[in-house]
Amino acid sequence: MARTRHVIVGGGTAGMNAITTIRQYDRGASEIILVADERPYSRMVLPYYLKGSISESHVFTAPPTRLRTLGVEPFIGRRAVGVDTQTNTLMLDDDTELPYDNLLIATGSSAVRAPVAGADGSCVHSFWTLEQAQGVIRGITPGCSVVLVGAGFIAFTILNSILALEAQLTVVEIAPQILPRMIDATGADVVTRWLQDRGVTVRTGAQLNGIEDTDGRKRLRFQQGEDVMADQVIMATGIRTNLDWLQDAGITINRGIVVDAHMRSNVPNVYAAGDIAEGRDAVTGEPALHAIEPTAMEHGRIAGANMAGQSQMYRGSLLMNIVEVLGLEIASFGAWDDANAEVMSALRPERPAYRKLLWHDDRITGAMILGPARDVWATNDVGILKGLVQSGVSLRDWKSYLRGNLFDVKRAFIAAGTTGRLLPQTVLGRPSVSADSIAIQ
Repeated sequence: MARTRHVIVGGGTAGMNAITTIRQYDRGASEIILVADERPYSRMVLPYYLKGSISESHVFTAPPTRLRTLGVEPFIGRRAVGVDTQTNTLMLDDDTELPYDNLLIATGSSAVRAPVAGADGSCVHSFWTLEQAQGVIRGITPGCSVVLVGAGFIAFTILNSILALEAQLTVVEIAPQILPRMIDATGADVVTRWLQDRGVTVRTGAQLNGIEDTDGRKRLRFQQGEDVMADQVIMATGIRTNLDWLQDAGITINRGIVVDAHMRSNVPNVYAAGDIAEGRDAVTGEPALHAIEPTAMEHGRIAGANMAGQSQMYRGSLLMNIVEVLGLEIASFGAWDDANAEVMSALRPERPAYRKLLWHDDRITGAMILGPARDVWATNDVGILKGLVQSGVSLRDWKSYLRGNLFDVKRAFIAAGTTGRLLPQTVLGRPSVSADSIAIQ
């Protein structure tokens, strides 16, 4: 009897979690083929690599020995260019054709640069792949001036590292505030002042018109306001899903590949996971594309379990972003920008600290927290607020109390039995297993 053949396209978080989950269940009973244009590595550790906290060798997640341990046949350095869902065949860029029984698409996203003249010039970088990170490392030297174009989550993940390299930093953002997809205007004001007090120049409402070479440096021209000079420019202006190669495959694509609770597409033996999968939002119940690491991990595990023959339902992904910048913790969860929600907020500018809870009836459906990292983690309020949003626990008896005590959420968390609701919510409904312990028998 032929062994089931699983083909995984993409060696990032979603793809590797799918592989380890398949092996967790079948211990080598199936074939697994991995197609990836790069060696598998963790994008989340690239800021630490940039800072010099870890070596390049620690960026990689699955060296050849690990893939052999998992019984994976690798096609590294190869790119998928098409799929025939009628014949169950994946086509690669070197004309290789790979038949499959199950196909997982986990091709992730790519960085997008602002569509302006000079954006593709020398000393202008993106920071999304390992190769791009290497370019930034080569470019930044102590005392050089760096301009970050874009003040979203991606930019803020590398802000600490740039400053640790002793660069002079300017952040420019086209929106009226920094972190526009993560926090509200009040929170953005807190973060802006925090950065400015620590020597970072912040400029919002700045539409970049072009980048020019001037005396060996880069001149950034804006629609309004003065030009900005820089030695290095880093574009953090968004990402796009890597789905162009699937346009004629008969797979339903909206913002991403539309998947059901089993991570299946409209084609029953084609799964999707990670940045390119549009699945259920755990709070709203609506289809959503969450290009974040926790969602990629959970997607991969659910897809892998179902590919291995387990009927596992996904509860939905929780939108969350957490970043620390120069000792200030910033986090938001769920529907933090819901215009129809009831809002409670409190600001302590002297700390500085800011909290915001968004309610529907007696449930917290979104939350935002900012404050010195030493304060926030001493009380674990980031984890508590995440748990309250994720669990959807009723806080009817504590809503009035929280209205006047937003900086004391632990009592409500404990009294409402939130931990008891969260404990059974493991992704696969079974005890966690160390990935390193999983191998073929």
